[in-house]
Amino acid sequence: MDDGQTTGSGRTWFVAGMRGIFSLPAMILMLSFVGFCAFTAQAGIPVEQVVFMVGAVWALPAKVILVSSILGGANLLTAFIAVTLSSIRLMPMVAALVPEIRTEKTPTWLLLFLSHFVAITAWVFAMERVQAVPREHRVAFFAGFGITLVVANMVLVAAVYQFVAEFPPIVAGCLFFLTPVYFLASIWSSARHPVIYVALIIGLVAGPFFYWLAPEFDILLAGVGGGTLAWMAERQWRTRREGRA
Repeated sequence: MDDGQTTGSGRTWFVAGMRGIFSLPAMILMLSFVGFCAFTAQAGIPVEQVVFMVGAVWALPAKVILVSSILGGANLLTAFIAVTLSSIRLMPMVAALVPEIRTEKTPTWLLLFLSHFVAITAWVFAMERVQAVPREHRVAFFAGFGITLVVANMVLVAAVYQFVAEFPPIVAGCLFFLTPVYFLASIWSSARHPVIYVALIIGLVAGPFFYWLAPEFDILLAGVGGGTLAWMAERQWRTRREGRA
Protein backbone atom coordinates (compact mmCIF):
# COMPACT_ATOMS: atom_id res chain seq x y z
CA MET A 1 0.00 0.00 0.00
CA ASP A 2 1.51 3.35 -0.99
CA ASP A 3 1.76 6.42 1.22
CA GLY A 4 -1.21 8.11 -0.44
CA GLN A 5 -3.46 5.19 0.40
CA THR A 6 -2.05 4.90 3.92
CA THR A 7 -2.21 8.52 5.00
CA GLY A 8 -4.82 9.93 2.63
CA SER A 9 -4.51 12.95 0.37
CA GLY A 10 -4.38 16.60 1.36
CA ARG A 11 -7.97 16.99 0.18
CA THR A 12 -9.04 14.11 2.42
CA TRP A 13 -7.48 15.71 5.47
CA PHE A 14 -8.90 19.12 4.53
CA VAL A 15 -12.38 17.55 4.54
CA ALA A 16 -11.55 15.83 7.85
CA GLY A 17 -10.76 19.25 9.28
CA MET A 18 -14.02 20.64 7.89
CA ARG A 19 -15.94 17.94 9.75
CA GLY A 20 -14.64 19.49 12.97
CA ILE A 21 -17.42 22.04 12.61
CA PHE A 22 -19.65 19.42 14.24
CA SER A 23 -17.38 19.13 17.30
CA LEU A 24 -18.23 20.45 20.75
CA PRO A 25 -15.72 23.35 20.60
CA ALA A 26 -17.17 24.59 17.31
CA MET A 27 -20.77 24.25 18.51
CA ILE A 28 -20.08 26.22 21.69
CA LEU A 29 -18.33 28.96 19.73
CA MET A 30 -21.25 29.20 17.31
CA LEU A 31 -23.69 29.59 20.22
CA SER A 32 -21.46 32.36 21.54
CA PHE A 33 -21.63 34.07 18.15
CA VAL A 34 -25.42 34.03 18.41
CA GLY A 35 -25.00 36.01 21.64
CA PHE A 36 -22.57 38.36 19.90
CA CYS A 37 -25.03 38.78 17.06
CA ALA A 38 -27.72 39.79 19.56
CA PHE A 39 -25.29 42.31 21.05
CA THR A 40 -24.54 43.92 17.69
CA ALA A 41 -28.19 43.91 16.62
CA GLN A 42 -29.22 45.69 19.82
CA ALA A 43 -26.37 48.15 19.25
CA GLY A 44 -27.76 48.97 15.79
CA ILE A 45 -24.76 47.81 13.77
CA PRO A 46 -25.86 46.80 10.22
CA VAL A 47 -25.78 43.10 9.44
CA GLU A 48 -23.33 43.46 6.56
CA GLN A 49 -20.84 45.17 8.87
CA VAL A 50 -21.27 42.46 11.48
CA VAL A 51 -20.65 39.70 8.92
CA PHE A 52 -17.54 41.49 7.66
CA MET A 53 -16.35 41.95 11.25
CA VAL A 54 -16.72 38.23 11.95
CA GLY A 55 -14.49 37.36 9.00
CA ALA A 56 -11.94 40.16 9.33
CA VAL A 57 -11.45 40.27 13.13
CA TRP A 58 -11.19 36.62 14.00
CA ALA A 59 -11.37 36.51 17.79
CA LEU A 60 -14.62 36.97 19.65
CA PRO A 61 -13.19 39.12 22.51
CA ALA A 62 -11.57 41.43 19.96
CA LYS A 63 -14.92 41.90 18.22
CA VAL A 64 -16.62 42.66 21.53
CA ILE A 65 -13.94 45.25 22.28
CA LEU A 66 -14.36 46.78 18.83
CA VAL A 67 -18.14 47.07 19.18
CA SER A 68 -17.80 48.45 22.71
CA SER A 69 -15.32 51.05 21.44
CA ILE A 70 -17.74 52.07 18.70
CA LEU A 71 -20.60 52.39 21.16
CA GLY A 72 -18.39 54.34 23.57
CA GLY A 73 -17.53 56.89 20.90
CA ALA A 74 -13.83 56.01 20.78
CA ASN A 75 -11.88 57.21 17.77
CA LEU A 76 -10.43 54.85 15.20
CA LEU A 77 -6.90 54.89 16.63
CA THR A 78 -8.10 54.05 20.14
CA ALA A 79 -10.25 51.18 18.88
CA PHE A 80 -7.35 49.89 16.79
CA ILE A 81 -4.98 49.88 19.77
CA ALA A 82 -7.54 48.19 22.02
CA VAL A 83 -8.23 45.42 19.50
CA THR A 84 -4.52 44.96 18.83
CA LEU A 85 -3.70 44.61 22.53
CA SER A 86 -6.47 42.05 22.97
CA SER A 87 -5.14 40.04 20.04
CA ILE A 88 -1.51 39.94 21.17
CA ARG A 89 -2.48 36.96 23.34
CA LEU A 90 -2.88 34.94 20.12
CA MET A 91 0.80 35.25 19.18
CA PRO A 92 1.98 32.52 21.61
CA MET A 93 -0.74 30.24 20.23
CA VAL A 94 0.54 30.75 16.70
CA ALA A 95 4.10 30.18 17.90
CA ALA A 96 3.06 26.91 19.56
CA LEU A 97 0.93 25.65 16.66
CA VAL A 98 3.19 26.39 13.70
CA PRO A 99 5.98 23.93 14.69
CA GLU A 100 3.31 21.22 15.05
CA ILE A 101 1.89 21.61 11.54
CA ARG A 102 4.65 22.90 9.28
CA THR A 103 7.05 20.87 7.18
CA GLU A 104 10.22 21.90 5.38
CA LYS A 105 8.16 22.42 2.21
CA THR A 106 5.39 24.53 3.78
CA PRO A 107 5.52 28.04 2.27
CA THR A 108 5.72 30.94 4.71
CA TRP A 109 2.87 32.79 3.00
CA LEU A 110 0.54 29.87 3.72
CA LEU A 111 1.44 29.84 7.42
CA LEU A 112 0.89 33.59 7.58
CA PHE A 113 -2.50 33.21 5.93
CA LEU A 114 -3.58 30.41 8.25
CA SER A 115 -2.42 32.35 11.32
CA HIS A 116 -5.47 34.56 10.79
CA PHE A 117 -7.67 31.62 11.77
CA VAL A 118 -5.84 30.92 15.02
CA ALA A 119 -7.98 31.67 18.05
CA ILE A 120 -8.61 29.64 21.18
CA THR A 121 -11.22 27.33 19.65
CA ALA A 122 -9.14 26.47 16.59
CA TRP A 123 -5.96 26.25 18.67
CA VAL A 124 -7.41 23.87 21.26
CA PHE A 125 -9.05 21.76 18.56
CA ALA A 126 -5.83 21.50 16.54
CA MET A 127 -3.49 20.88 19.47
CA GLU A 128 -5.70 18.07 20.75
CA ARG A 129 -5.99 16.30 17.38
CA VAL A 130 -3.02 17.24 15.21
CA GLN A 131 -0.75 14.50 16.60
CA ALA A 132 -3.00 11.89 14.97
CA VAL A 133 -2.63 13.57 11.55
CA PRO A 134 0.34 12.77 9.27
CA ARG A 135 2.69 15.76 9.41
CA GLU A 136 2.54 16.40 5.66
CA HIS A 137 -1.25 16.86 5.93
CA ARG A 138 -1.50 18.84 9.15
CA VAL A 139 -1.64 22.19 7.36
CA ALA A 140 -4.55 20.94 5.23
CA PHE A 141 -6.31 19.60 8.33
CA PHE A 142 -6.01 22.89 10.21
CA ALA A 143 -6.97 24.89 7.12
CA GLY A 144 -10.12 22.81 6.70
CA PHE A 145 -11.21 23.42 10.26
CA GLY A 146 -10.16 27.06 10.60
CA ILE A 147 -11.62 28.29 7.29
CA THR A 148 -14.84 26.33 7.77
CA LEU A 149 -15.25 27.69 11.31
CA VAL A 150 -14.94 31.30 10.17
CA VAL A 151 -17.22 30.91 7.14
CA ALA A 152 -19.83 29.00 9.18
CA ASN A 153 -19.98 31.77 11.76
CA MET A 154 -20.28 34.43 9.07
CA VAL A 155 -23.23 32.55 7.57
CA LEU A 156 -24.74 32.00 11.02
CA VAL A 157 -24.57 35.68 11.91
CA ALA A 158 -26.18 36.66 8.59
CA ALA A 159 -28.95 34.11 9.10
CA VAL A 160 -29.92 34.87 12.71
CA TYR A 161 -29.34 38.63 12.82
CA GLN A 162 -33.01 39.47 12.22
CA PHE A 163 -34.19 37.08 14.93
CA VAL A 164 -31.90 37.88 17.86
CA ALA A 165 -32.55 41.59 18.32
CA GLU A 166 -35.32 40.82 20.80
CA PHE A 167 -33.29 38.41 22.91
CA PRO A 168 -33.47 39.26 26.62
CA PRO A 169 -30.06 40.51 27.79
CA ILE A 170 -29.75 37.57 30.19
CA VAL A 171 -30.06 35.10 27.29
CA ALA A 172 -27.45 36.87 25.16
CA GLY A 173 -25.18 37.11 28.21
CA CYS A 174 -25.47 33.38 28.95
CA LEU A 175 -24.64 32.51 25.34
CA PHE A 176 -21.63 34.81 25.53
CA PHE A 177 -20.46 33.21 28.77
CA LEU A 178 -20.40 29.71 27.29
CA THR A 179 -17.21 30.45 25.40
CA PRO A 180 -14.91 31.58 28.26
CA VAL A 181 -16.14 28.72 30.45
CA TYR A 182 -15.39 26.20 27.73
CA PHE A 183 -12.05 27.83 26.92
CA LEU A 184 -10.97 27.61 30.55
CA ALA A 185 -11.98 23.96 30.84
CA SER A 186 -10.34 23.05 27.52
CA ILE A 187 -7.03 24.77 28.24
CA TRP A 188 -6.92 23.17 31.68
CA SER A 189 -7.60 19.67 30.32
CA SER A 190 -5.17 20.01 27.38
CA ALA A 191 -2.31 21.62 29.33
CA ARG A 192 1.01 19.82 28.92
CA HIS A 193 3.12 21.71 31.48
CA PRO A 194 2.54 22.62 35.16
CA VAL A 195 3.24 26.29 34.39
CA ILE A 196 -0.08 26.50 32.52
CA TYR A 197 -2.04 25.40 35.58
CA VAL A 198 -0.18 27.94 37.73
CA ALA A 199 -0.86 30.73 35.21
CA LEU A 200 -4.57 29.90 35.05
CA ILE A 201 -4.95 29.84 38.82
CA ILE A 202 -3.08 33.12 39.31
CA GLY A 203 -5.08 34.73 36.52
CA LEU A 204 -8.40 33.63 38.01
CA VAL A 205 -7.44 35.00 41.42
CA ALA A 206 -5.91 38.22 40.08
CA GLY A 207 -8.74 39.01 37.65
CA PRO A 208 -11.30 40.24 40.23
CA PHE A 209 -8.58 42.15 42.09
CA PHE A 210 -7.41 44.03 39.00
CA TYR A 211 -11.02 44.67 37.98
CA TRP A 212 -11.46 46.48 41.30
CA LEU A 213 -8.08 48.22 41.03
CA ALA A 214 -7.98 49.18 37.33
CA PRO A 215 -11.10 48.04 35.43
CA GLU A 216 -9.84 49.44 32.13
CA PHE A 217 -6.79 47.14 32.17
CA ASP A 218 -7.95 44.23 34.33
CA ILE A 219 -7.60 41.47 31.73
CA LEU A 220 -4.25 42.76 30.49
CA LEU A 221 -2.79 43.08 34.00
CA ALA A 222 -4.15 39.74 35.17
CA GLY A 223 -2.85 38.00 32.04
CA VAL A 224 0.60 39.55 32.00
CA GLY A 225 0.96 39.33 35.78
CA GLY A 226 -0.32 35.76 35.98
CA GLY A 227 1.86 34.59 33.13
CA THR A 228 4.96 36.30 34.50
CA LEU A 229 4.50 34.93 38.02
CA ALA A 230 3.81 31.45 36.65
CA TRP A 231 6.96 31.60 34.52
CA MET A 232 9.05 32.73 37.50
CA ALA A 233 7.59 29.99 39.74
CA GLU A 234 8.16 27.32 37.10
CA ARG A 235 11.73 28.52 36.50
CA GLN A 236 12.53 28.49 40.21
CA TRP A 237 11.02 25.02 40.59
CA ARG A 238 13.06 23.73 37.66
CA THR A 239 16.27 25.25 39.05
CA ARG A 240 15.75 23.58 42.40
CA ARG A 241 15.00 20.24 40.75
CA GLU A 242 18.16 20.44 38.62
CA GLY A 243 20.16 21.40 41.73
CA ARG A 244 19.01 18.28 43.55
CA ALA A 245 19.72 16.03 40.56
